[in-house]
Amino acid sequence: MSISYLRGLVARDRSQRANRHLGGILAFVAGAVNACGFVALEQFTSHISGVVSGIATGAAYGDIYLLLSGVIILLAFTFGASSAALLISWGRRKRLHSQYALPLLLEAIMLAAFCLLGCSGVKLYLVFVPLTIIGLCCVMGMQNALITKLSNAEIRTTHLTGMVTDIGIELGKLLYWNRCRRPDSPPPVIASRSKLCMLAALVLLFFAGGVSGALGFQYASYAAVLPLSALLALLAVVPISDDITGKIHRAPATPRAGGSQLAR
Repeated sequence: MSISYLRGLVARDRSQRANRHLGGILAFVAGAVNACGFVALEQFTSHISGVVSGIATGAAYGDIYLLLSGVIILLAFTFGASSAALLISWGRRKRLHSQYALPLLLEAIMLAAFCLLGCSGVKLYLVFVPLTIIGLCCVMGMQNALITKLSNAEIRTTHLTGMVTDIGIELGKLLYWNRCRRPDSPPPVIASRSKLCMLAALVLLFFAGGVSGALGFQYASYAAVLPLSALLALLAVVPISDDITGKIHRAPATPRAGGSQLAR
């Protein structure tokens, strides 16, 4: 990947093409991290719907362990999303080119920590497992908040429920038969083929990441996470270095259509 391409992927000024390319990369990473977390810890780290269901089940049956573990996972995911929002908001206030790169760098550091902790041979199960689950859930929340903010909620990467639902909606539109129109007929039902292709690509990349993560963990154990950490760091390093070196002059924030840039 060229420097200019890397700079555009996580740039402050967004384009739909950059959003979709970055979304695809992050969907792959999310699938791989989710699979690694399950193989290593028997816990999916991005399935918050299931977590909330587990909390409800624990409350209903008096299962304190299920209840508390679900609450902790939910709080970790929420904390990660809040951390990303704080970093992005701070970067926007400072008019940094790295406003979206900062959460990616933090995510890369946390994945590297997960790798090093696992490879260190820590045997304290009661400490290692909860700590790593919390860390991975935090990473997933951080990533989902990042892609949600920079794409204005068009793209999400850590869970597939909404994406598969949208695929079904667009397929329903695509299959709808628009009869001959009359002057008083309602507008025709038209599917967004570009949106359908994007959503299908994100789902396939998430699946591909899951396969890669599961196989990678089988053969390389916790070290399988290190390439994911390196990839995220690579995405973040160019905008951050631009701000550090002052290579690109910072431009004043300008409002976008639909609201202030600083508000989102």
